[in-house]
Amino acid sequence: MDRKGEIGMYQEYTKMTFEEEQRIIIAGHYHAPDTYASKRPYGRKDWLMIYTLGGEGYASTPNMNVICRTGDMTLLKPGIPHHYGTRKGEIWHMVWAHFSDQRMEPHLLPHHEIHQQPIENESARHRIYSAFERMITDSTEGGPYAQELCYNALREILMLLAQRGMQKLDARVEETLFLLSQHIRDPLKVDVIARKVGLSPSRLSHLFKENTGCSMIEMLNQMRIRQAALLLKHTDRSAFEVSQDVGFHNYNHFINQFRKLIHMTPSAYREQDPL
Repeated sequence: MDRKGEIGMYQEYTKMTFEEEQRIIIAGHYHAPDTYASKRPYGRKDWLMIYTLGGEGYASTPNMNVICRTGDMTLLKPGIPHHYGTRKGEIWHMVWAHFSDQRMEPHLLPHHEIHQQPIENESARHRIYSAFERMITDSTEGGPYAQELCYNALREILMLLAQRGMQKLDARVEETLFLLSQHIRDPLKVDVIARKVGLSPSRLSHLFKENTGCSMIEMLNQMRIRQAALLLKHTDRSAFEVSQDVGFHNYNHFINQFRKLIHMTPSAYREQDPL
């Protein structure tokens, strides 16, 4: 296909029906001074999601008022009169997205006029901001799959919010879980993790057990065994190779941990559902 044909195809994809326009995601990135305000006496037909990166903003409906601070995720429901803007003396640094609920699973959407959820740990903040960046880029660039990519990023954010709402973990424990999953093959170094989350090793160990019901080494072994079970089920790697893949350097210890959590040996587990 020549260049003219490619441009023609691209333009064809960018033509939208009215119904399709109602389902489009629009996203942006603002540094808004304290003169910034938006009043919508009849609300909008779509959702508004705002993630505050710095400074402070506010959002109000007839029944709710919230302050938007660093790390806060704020969602405004469709059809509700609202007013939002930058607080006096502040510069509101935020990313935002308007989206329709027509393509989103209902259980991922909140029920309140304003839903606000603080994101306290750094790994979750980074992941959410990264998803927003992808939405902003794809919604601006356009193209045949731009809106699908936007909805994938949006769905990721909403699922992270839903997951966090269900877990109710201390932010430092959440960060510890992230670090354990990122370094599943490495030996556990409680002092290093404790330093990264801003706690003493003893305080982190106590807080982790209090939040999860198990120690960090027990949680790490659970992560390793869950991954090992997936590898045994879906690859042709030997049990010994799998044990090395997930961070066990003693094969007998791997077998003992696998039997403890899965209630059978690795070979028996693989035989019950061979490739």
